[in-house]
Amino acid sequence: MKVADLVISRRDDWRELEQLCQAIERRKTRRKLSGEQLARFAALYRSACADLALADSYQLPPTTIRYLHELVGRAHNQLYRSRAFNFRAWKQELLVNIPRRLFHDRALWLAFAVFWGFFFGSMYLASDLSPLPGFKEQAVGEEMLQSMEQMYDEPIAQRGREADFDSAMFGFYVQHNTGIGLRCFAMGLLLGVGGLFATIYNAVALGTVFGHMTTVPQADNFFDFVTAHGPFELTAIVLSAAAGMRLGFSLVSTGGLSRGESLLKASREAMPTMGVAIVLFAGAGLIEGFLSPSAAPYALKALVAATSTTLLLLYFVVLGYIQQ
Repeated sequence: MKVADLVISRRDDWRELEQLCQAIERRKTRRKLSGEQLARFAALYRSACADLALADSYQLPPTTIRYLHELVGRAHNQLYRSRAFNFRAWKQELLVNIPRRLFHDRALWLAFAVFWGFFFGSMYLASDLSPLPGFKEQAVGEEMLQSMEQMYDEPIAQRGREADFDSAMFGFYVQHNTGIGLRCFAMGLLLGVGGLFATIYNAVALGTVFGHMTTVPQADNFFDFVTAHGPFELTAIVLSAAAGMRLGFSLVSTGGLSRGESLLKASREAMPTMGVAIVLFAGAGLIEGFLSPSAAPYALKALVAATSTTLLLLYFVVLGYIQQ
């Protein structure tokens, strides 16, 4: 039999494939198709692809080639069509599963306690109320303190940054903040102890700077800049350290598993923590790049900070608690 006759003889299969395409395209009938029908559809699709290749090679009539092109494209779109976005599943994951996991994450609670404990302790020791006058110089160095004073010597309203520059700084802040988070995460892999060290180091350094800036004339300029993005940025740092510590602790306390299995299990458990940290770093970079350096009134920046803090408490504590 000639190739042309062989291809033409398969018209019944083409019509069957066309009928199955029509059934799949209709939502009501698509749900009623059996497994055998779907397997038959896939087989007919593969055969039609082969027929199209032969038709092109042996230069069958243009109408036949065009028909096969349309049929194969139509079947391909149905066979490999993308799934619809499942809003219900994403809502369940974002508002139920992840807050519950974070609320019961002991490494996260440890990171929060260590970070904020050392942060506020260092802030107090670097303030005018400190019983240790030389603490801040020993903690971060005199040069660091002087550079912070110089950086905020001029009020934000007088800087006059361009919109393009703000956009560039947004990218810089996201990269810089994410770099801090990744370092905290990586340090946590050192059996968890490295994560504790990174958390304490960042808490002491940041707390000391905050405390020192309350004692200098540049205090208003400093807090005018850091207030709005502070809650998201500091929380993201803690989350990154917590995710790393969870992985590090899994190498020490394996729960009867091998170290590889324990690390794999911990990595799956740490994914939500790191995912939320990435979102917060992006949010902090957005605020730090556009709102923080702007001449917007401090009341607006304080409102953004208060709103951010409230959202964090609702997500980590309220949602996590009620989903137990």
